[in-house]
Amino acid sequence: MRIIDVHTHPIFFNDGRREDEIDALVAHGRALGVERMISLGDVLRYGPRPDAAQLRRLNNESARLQKLHPDYFVGFCYLNPLLGEKAVMTEAERCVTKFGFKGIKLEIANNASHACMKHIMKAARTFGYVVLQHSWSSTNFGPNMQDHSDPEDTAGLARRHPDVNIIMAHMVGVGYRGVIAAKGLPNVFVDTSGGFPEDGLVEYAVEHLGADNVIYGSDLPIRESSTKIGSVLGARIPESAKAKILFHNTARLLNLN
Repeated sequence: MRIIDVHTHPIFFNDGRREDEIDALVAHGRALGVERMISLGDVLRYGPRPDAAQLRRLNNESARLQKLHPDYFVGFCYLNPLLGEKAVMTEAERCVTKFGFKGIKLEIANNASHACMKHIMKAARTFGYVVLQHSWSSTNFGPNMQDHSDPEDTAGLARRHPDVNIIMAHMVGVGYRGVIAAKGLPNVFVDTSGGFPEDGLVEYAVEHLGADNVIYGSDLPIRESSTKIGSVLGARIPESAKAKILFHNTARLLNLN
């Protein structure tokens, strides 16, 4: 079955930068049936609030992956909403015009309910980006995580901006609560990344969101691709739903041939 992985960090805390490491990752992915990987960047290297120069450096690394394997890697533009409208728009424009990136990656600089998110939504609208928002249930992650976006925060963002497609990252992190929050929002796509697979969660997401709004993501190298692929292939859902989750939904969402 064909696969696109919408949630990867090929370079992670500086590991994986050498060409032989990149080539090995591509070979490993292809052996598992992964035809394309979305590179979200080394988003934890500089802490939760990288500055403009650090963002450029990380986005340049994703662009280098694309250049080395243009038929395999697709970049997302990592941004920090707290830097303000000018910084957000400048880097978002650079990433799409110079590199052809397909989306925006947001980590934990701020909560998705923060007013500064209007700059991100403007960039997404202007440049045709999908927005991937790090999301995790605070009941799973612990206290004092105010800059982590709960699934309700991400769903609220989507509700305020129905013309922007949003990926709610980490199905296992947002859990059943995340599925409930995303229900009824056609512009929200929940990716399967984050945490060890939970029996029944993919089935629950398909039942309540429909197979069209669930997409495959691994979060490699934090999670092993084969385990995350298995969580979809082993789910008690129709083969047609598995094909949508693993490939067709992301191909359509990002306009990938």
